[in-house]
This record gives sequence, C-alpha cells and structure tokens, in this order.
Amino acid sequence: MTSNSIQTAPKEASLQLSWTNVVFFGSMHAIAMLAPWFFSWSALGVTIFLHWLFGSIGICLGYHRLLTHRSLQVPKVLEYVIAVIGALALQGGPIFWVAGHRLHHLHTEDIDKDPYSARRGFWWSHMLWLFYPQGDFFEYEAYKQFAPDLAKDPFYRWLNRYFLLLQLPLGVGLFVIGGWSFVIYGVFLRAVLLWHSTWLINSATHLRGYRTFYTNDNSRNLWWAAILTYGEGWHNNHHAHPNVAKAGWKWWEIDMTWWSIQLLRSLGIAQKVVLPPVIENT
Repeated sequence: MTSNSIQTAPKEASLQLSWTNVVFFGSMHAIAMLAPWFFSWSALGVTIFLHWLFGSIGICLGYHRLLTHRSLQVPKVLEYVIAVIGALALQGGPIFWVAGHRLHHLHTEDIDKDPYSARRGFWWSHMLWLFYPQGDFFEYEAYKQFAPDLAKDPFYRWLNRYFLLLQLPLGVGLFVIGGWSFVIYGVFLRAVLLWHSTWLINSATHLRGYRTFYTNDNSRNLWWAAILTYGEGWHNNHHAHPNVAKAGWKWWEIDMTWWSIQLLRSLGIAQKVVLPPVIENT
C-alpha cells in the first residue's frame, strides 16, 4: 500500500452517494431527452442563446473571471446582474461556486483537497464529485471561508441560498413566449448541455491538449473544449496565470468571453482588467 492510499483511505471510506443529487441530475437529463419531440428552430435558438448568456456571461465572465479571480472590476450593480445570470446557469450559488474553484486552484489535483480532483479519474472530476458530495465542499459553514468577500455580502448570501428559485420565473417566461417547447429547450436541454460543457474543464482539460506553460499540475489547452466553453478550455494558460482576464493568449486561441470583456472595457465599464504579462509589456 502506498503512502498516497494510506492518506486517502479515510476520505474514500466516508464517501456517500447522495440520492437527492442522483434524482435531480437524472431527472434533468431524462426531461432533456424529450427534446426531439418538442423540436422547433426557435426553441433551438433559445437553447443556443441561453447557453451563451448563462455560460459565457454568467459562469465564465461572472462566476469565474469576475467573482473568483477578480480579473476585472465592474460597477457593483452590474456585478450583481452578472451574478444573477450565473445563478441562472443552475451550477450552484455564487459562494459555493467561487469557493470550490478557489479550492481547485489552491490544491489543484490534490486527491482530497481539490473538490473535483482529476487524479480520481475522468468521471469523478466530470460529475461524480456531485453525486458523492463531501462536507468540506458542500456545507456552507465549511466552504464559505474560501469566499469571504462574497459571504459578507447579504445579496450573495441570499443568491447562494435561493438560486434554484430563479428557474421558476425563467420557466414561466419561456412558457408564455413559446410553450413547452421553449421550456424543454431553454431550461432542461440548456442546463444539461451547459453542465457538461463546464464539467469538461474539470475533466478533459486535465487529460488532453497541449501545455504552453509549466505548471505543477496536468492542466492543458484543449481547443474543442475552449469552443464549447467560450474560452475556458485554454486551461493551462489559466492555471499558469489564474488572475489574468484573458484565457486565450495566442491569436488563434479563440476566447469569446474575452470579447465581451473587451467590449465592456472599450465602453469604460470594465476597469482594472488584468492582462497577460506579454500584453502589459508591449
């Protein structure tokens, strides 16, 4: 038995399957599979638009680059709006998401301390970590210490607790506009596709791709993951310089989220945007 297995044995033994999470994610996937029977081109357009809005603006720009790494600053009201868009992605409240991602950077690939450690295997880092929730990462009193800047804000505490309720006005609005077709495509199919897109950054980009920078982990740049996640797939770049707002550094490393940041910057809305060292020195 290796020293590594000795250290992790208590943690492995404490893992318990959450049937609540299994039923929730399983039901969302099952309903999303009804999509072929509710197809319309307008419903597909809703899926694509909301995948971008909740994914690129809400998660990539908002939860990740703005709230987690503070790679830029925007007016507080706009920050709150972007955070709500991120909460609509159905990937957890802002304090939970930010704390988990900061832990990922603090203990990258540590088999116990990284919530979605790639060393536990592809499926663990992709989604099984959600089915076997560990208290250190899922109990508010434990994880809030890693996002104290958000935890002290009453708005973020509220959003962290009630983010699930935002799906109700979203679903009602979609139903009023386009009926059950829009609900299936705009809530369920969109959520499932966006989940797996985001989860690929935890799983695939720690297994496949190229490395521009030497880092003490297996983070990699994976072009197709970057396309699906609006730039987040340039993961080796990000792990080498996590506070930089731009994930794609080379001209061909497409980073759609950076385009939105650039727009905000050109309008004078985004301030203190952290640029790659190469750009700063030019």
